[in-house]
Amino acid sequence: MPAIAVPKREADPVKRKLKRLGLYDGKRRPKREGELVLLPVLNPEEVRKLGYEVLDVDLPLRPERQIYKNLESVLAERLTPEELAHLRRYDVVGDIAVIQIPPELEHRVDDIVWGLRKVHPFLKVIARKGFHEGAFRIRDYSIIWGEHRLATVHKENGVRLRVDLSKAFFNPRMKGERYRLAQLVEDGERILIPFAGVLPYALVIARYKAVKITAIELNKEAYKLGIENLELNRKKLKGEIEFIHGDAFEILPKLTTFDRVISPTPKGVDALALTLSRAERWLHYYDFVHEDEISAFKERILRECEKLGKECEVRIKKVSDFKPHVFKVCADVKILEKG
Repeated sequence: MPAIAVPKREADPVKRKLKRLGLYDGKRRPKREGELVLLPVLNPEEVRKLGYEVLDVDLPLRPERQIYKNLESVLAERLTPEELAHLRRYDVVGDIAVIQIPPELEHRVDDIVWGLRKVHPFLKVIARKGFHEGAFRIRDYSIIWGEHRLATVHKENGVRLRVDLSKAFFNPRMKGERYRLAQLVEDGERILIPFAGVLPYALVIARYKAVKITAIELNKEAYKLGIENLELNRKKLKGEIEFIHGDAFEILPKLTTFDRVISPTPKGVDALALTLSRAERWLHYYDFVHEDEISAFKERILRECEKLGKECEVRIKKVSDFKPHVFKVCADVKILEKG
């Protein structure tokens, strides 16, 4: 039966990609073989078009109760194809599901709640997305089912994170990115993370690597949650984290340089020059870029490197969709030794 072999570190993001494209066979179990993971796939021809070699591998079937189901397949029992086309992607944070409901599906709210509970029986809260508000990009939410709270404990990459969606920004879709960075980091590095939020990047990296991290966050509520998260995970951490409450634009110029800077930059904030000035070997800079402007974004980074007297190599990676033709991207900037 068809499967693909991918390196262990790439298994989670590749699986998510296949699921999104409807090419992952959730009825069979993946299998670990050394440093590779065998992922069961559907439609081998389409999978080959993505650049993967398709293997013929016997992977065991899951028990019926574990078979992967998505919201679209469950709601196909209740919604018309036209209505299904308006269904938006949703997030699960701990035991809270967060979904955006467009006007075309206002009359189907009860069905959507039913579908989410069917796919995720552990849910305790279902909340409807509103708009981002304020400098800290906190969304407005309305609870449409379950307990009246927006606080939960979210698990990812071996860490537990206290999150309150009403007080601090948190993006569960960056789970794969956080793991990717943790695998790139080497023991002994000194790492700077401005705009650190409730510490998801810092904790995932410190969970796997013996490093020293300096993290900075301006939002007082996010800072408080981050302090709780440090205590919640302290026994699991290989690395050390210093967490500072304050404005990155005021604090960074006073700091020394670091081996690696990771900047999960908030939308609308330009911290490129500031973060690049603190990086000795690597900068991972996140931004929101239109697909037609990715080359220009790369050129801008190279110009900034030149201004600072640094010789750099830049690789732009699309991380997630933001809106039509606009992506959240990560610029992996390698700073080369001169001479």
